[in-house]
Amino acid sequence: MSDRTLILGGARSGKSVAAERLLSAESDVLYVATGGDDSGSPEWAARVAKHQSRRPASWGLAETIDLVPLLKAPGPPLLIDCLTLWLSRTMDQVDVWSALSDPPGEPHPAPADGRGTAMAELEERIADLAAAWAATSRRVVAVSNDVGSGIVPADPGTRLFRDLMGRLNTTISLTSDQVLWTIAGRTLPLT
Repeated sequence: MSDRTLILGGARSGKSVAAERLLSAESDVLYVATGGDDSGSPEWAARVAKHQSRRPASWGLAETIDLVPLLKAPGPPLLIDCLTLWLSRTMDQVDVWSALSDPPGEPHPAPADGRGTAMAELEERIADLAAAWAATSRRVVAVSNDVGSGIVPADPGTRLFRDLMGRLNTTISLTSDQVLWTIAGRTLPLT
């Protein structure tokens, strides 16, 4: 039986460190980095280097947002860091953002337009990820940001992302064996 753990928290709360600690006794872990390549950004390169320096040399690495095949396949434990970047990159991939670029004050087109198609594709990918998470036979730890505890964003794109992130976290949480909340480097179980 699998062991599915979701670790939630705000930015820089210690989520990744908590995930690494949970799997520290495992010599063979596949670290799944969903951040993608942000070539030329010194700040991003420093973040990546910091994460790399903490991981044991025996751990493997997959840089991808194609999580469903990894969850379906047998293998060593997975550490997915993070679902927030997975959602953002998936929204980019299906081009949800372009339909949100209507001039301010203009009504959004009917769902039959490109946004409706993009949203349908996005909803399908979220459902596929959730199903694969619920059915995986692997031990898996996923990190995700809780982005819904602040003010309501002013622009429709940020509101859409926040709402989808909340729904994704809820869906994954409800099929997890353990959900942890990390704040200021402290990790608390959610029951």
